[in-house]
Amino acid sequence: MIEFFQTYKYLLLQASLSIPLTLLLTFLKIPVFFLHGLFTYIHPDNLSNGVKAAIRRPESSDSASGVPSKTSSELRKRTKSKDKFEFDESNAQIFRLKLDEAHLQSRLYFNEYRNVFTISFVAIACFFLQVYLNRVSEKSGFFSNGVFVPVLLGFVGVFKLVILMGKLSFEKSASRRSEKQLSVLFGILGVILGSMTSYTFTSSVLDFNFGSIDGFGRFFIAVFMGCSAAFLFIPAVKSARSFWLGTDQLRSNLSMITCGWFARVVLYANYLVTTLTALLWIKPLSEMLVNKNMNETKSAGSINEIGNAERLLGNVGFSPSDFGKLRICFLFFSGVLQLVALRPNLQMYLNEALLSWYQRLHASKVPDLDFSRAKVFLHNHYLCLVVLQFLAPPVLILLFLGFSQVDGGYLHNFQNVCSLLPCSAFVKEAAFFMAWWVIFVSAVYTSATIVLFRRGDLYVS
Repeated sequence: MIEFFQTYKYLLLQASLSIPLTLLLTFLKIPVFFLHGLFTYIHPDNLSNGVKAAIRRPESSDSASGVPSKTSSELRKRTKSKDKFEFDESNAQIFRLKLDEAHLQSRLYFNEYRNVFTISFVAIACFFLQVYLNRVSEKSGFFSNGVFVPVLLGFVGVFKLVILMGKLSFEKSASRRSEKQLSVLFGILGVILGSMTSYTFTSSVLDFNFGSIDGFGRFFIAVFMGCSAAFLFIPAVKSARSFWLGTDQLRSNLSMITCGWFARVVLYANYLVTTLTALLWIKPLSEMLVNKNMNETKSAGSINEIGNAERLLGNVGFSPSDFGKLRICFLFFSGVLQLVALRPNLQMYLNEALLSWYQRLHASKVPDLDFSRAKVFLHNHYLCLVVLQFLAPPVLILLFLGFSQVDGGYLHNFQNVCSLLPCSAFVKEAAFFMAWWVIFVSAVYTSATIVLFRRGDLYVS
């Protein structure tokens, strides 16, 4: 028995982390607590007992504080207009609800969100522990070094996320038809670009080495690039709209629609770090930041005046090892920042329905609120679906980063798997590439959407 504990102590350590952490996340209802305190909106016909109006139709300066300028009795005494259509101001109001457990449990895809949240964060915690164990332990073996637990949970988390993202992308009424068509188009282009990248452009444009990966591995990477390019389009567009609304690019100066200073800093930092991380593997920039001659000895007269400008880029910057660590840190912080920005992004997504109601309320003397009413309902109904779309990219980044950091030799014990692909090279390099690709696709979609907003080709409504 003592020998068994000594042999599998790292596996038992991983189990002692994963099982209690799973129970803790489940019984303390951390997935619900993660969204607790955000606000959603409903119209009067969806009103439940005890809910007070947050905003009514503004008639004077007092309406900015949320207090109606006229009481209901005064509205009843008001003489009817001679116009054919009379606008009923008692229905021109919207109600604000604070998200709680009862509200979230009634939303579509809540169970999927709770399961994915629990599995993913347990897997990420186990990857953290495995990285530490790899440094202090010299044991090898799929079970003896404990790598079985994070790899199993990581594969389950990635599989569930990819399947869910594909299902969510084509959910009826959850997104525009044009967005679904564009996601399919970008998926096809992603497969084509993935094939070209895996076989041609990797060594010349991107700082990845696919030389030791065979044809099956490259085909798998190309398919993943196409699927992620399709599935991440709609979440990235929603994230860009949330950024545009949360940072008050509309200049509306409406405190109930925009977010506070801390959330704005988070949104700006998330966008900047994600964009910079996406550029760190593109070769022209990576070559500028790496000192290739760090370990070379040079004589005093080896560099003449004519060659100074040409050799400057190769003689300044980080060492290759330090630059590799820097890129890992940027991948990690980009994933963490996207998780931190999930709450502001979700709140801005819900506030987009409030903005639609506000715009149509002031569009004419007799507003047509049918569109905003439907928008408020759909944003409230698909709340957990959007949470999953915002949660999937950072979780995929952290899981793939975890795969790239554990010992890649653990699959050598499985000859059937290793006969299909070079295990160590595939796990290390392919997982690293997939984490970068998720960030790159999200950064491209978000930046392109923000540019279209800035040009006036798109607008939030």
